[in-house]
Formats: sequence, C-alpha cells, structure tokens
Amino acid sequence: MAEKVTKAGIKRQKGYLYYVDKKGNVVETKMARGNKKGGGGKVVAKTAVKKVKGYLYFIDKAGDVSRAKMLRGGKKKKK
Repeated sequence: MAEKVTKAGIKRQKGYLYYVDKKGNVVETKMARGNKKGGGGKVVAKTAVKKVKGYLYFIDKAGDVSRAKMLRGGKKKKK
C-alpha cells in the first residue's frame, strides 16, 4: 500500500507526465506522441520531499506526493 508524503494539490493536464525529481519537487513534462517531441520539464510544485532509499515516489489520483515500498523480485544470483 502507498502512503501520502505531502499534499501538493496538482491538477493534471492531458498529454503531460508528472513525476518527483531528485530534489523532491513535482515536475510536469510534455509526453512524446508520434512525430511530436516531448521534454521541456518545469517544476509545478516545490515540495522538497526527502527521498528514502527503497521507496518509489509518485503523484497519486488526488494530486499529492505518495510513496510505496519497492518490491524486489527476480532470481537469486549464482555464487
């Protein structure tokens, strides 16, 4: 399950991708579609979230920053 980290109140727009950058801020970037280029990210909300290793940070349906514990699977390495 995910837990809410900060309230940001982001209103999402169609055709844009929202993510939490290295500094902990919410960034909006245009998605690439067909021949059209994407990119050109801009900071939408300065949340300054302190990231903890082992968690995935994302923008939930309410437009707030949430995190979920990362599940690590796969096969064990041979010794």
